[in-house]
Amino acid sequence: MKSLVIAEHEYGQLKPETAKTVHAAAKVGADIDLLLIGEGLEAAAQEASTISGVSRVLVADNAEYAHQLAENCADLVVKLSADYSHIFASATTTGKNMMPRVAALLDKAQVSDIIDVIDAETFKRPIYAGNAIATVKSLESQHIITVRASAFDIAEQGGSAPIEAIADVIASSNSAFVSKEQTESERPELTAADVIISGGRGMQNGENFKLLEGIADKLGAAIGASRAAVDAGFVPNDMQVGQTGKIVAPNLYIAVGISGAIQHLAGMKDSKVIVAINKDPDAPIFQVADYGLVADLFEVLPELEAAL
Repeated sequence: MKSLVIAEHEYGQLKPETAKTVHAAAKVGADIDLLLIGEGLEAAAQEASTISGVSRVLVADNAEYAHQLAENCADLVVKLSADYSHIFASATTTGKNMMPRVAALLDKAQVSDIIDVIDAETFKRPIYAGNAIATVKSLESQHIITVRASAFDIAEQGGSAPIEAIADVIASSNSAFVSKEQTESERPELTAADVIISGGRGMQNGENFKLLEGIADKLGAAIGASRAAVDAGFVPNDMQVGQTGKIVAPNLYIAVGISGAIQHLAGMKDSKVIVAINKDPDAPIFQVADYGLVADLFEVLPELEAAL
């Protein structure tokens, strides 16, 4: 029994999701190989080799893999798959794009978005927007798994796994990279931030999101939003936290003017400490909040920024 973890990386650097996925894979109890697919991976490979629990780092470094297209990356994983009983990837955009292709090509049923590993065949995953947890037993000979990284701690450093190059180069014949548009921000990425402050429909318009910026700067926080705020056009959809947005679990989550719809709670209720500010004392958000303040956000936010 052996596990393969597909690394999550960007701009030549490992993302935190990689070490969290390794932690999940370690609970299976098998040796772990870590696979990096991309271009210019020297630094990422060195960092990957230090993750505790990793037995070997496999590196597919080639211009054909530069943009991590799902088609040829999935083909490479399938080519390497014969040696592995478990194949793990983080349930990010990249993982969700690639792993169903791997599962289909191997003719296996995928187990998606797991939040715990019971044993080598049994996993827990949220259903009904996180309102229930399903315990799933996979009867497949190979287990294709995506991991909700926010549910696992980062695996410790201190390993010294050997690094091996993979010579296989598979071209993508069905798709080609055209362009990439990315939001530039000096603030932390939502899924990696230790502190997040999010605004909802109660912010009333996009201009009022500036009230969150001063607080975010003082706390070193990322800024998020509820689906209602995104649908209303207040902010772009890459700021959305929730079941159909980004799943986050920071040390501190501050919800401002967010009522607490099920869709939003599914994306942030695993946060270590939740603070809610809402003028409606019956807002559902207070049911999951560790600290709640019933007040007008337009009065409270300037006071909070001044106090900080």
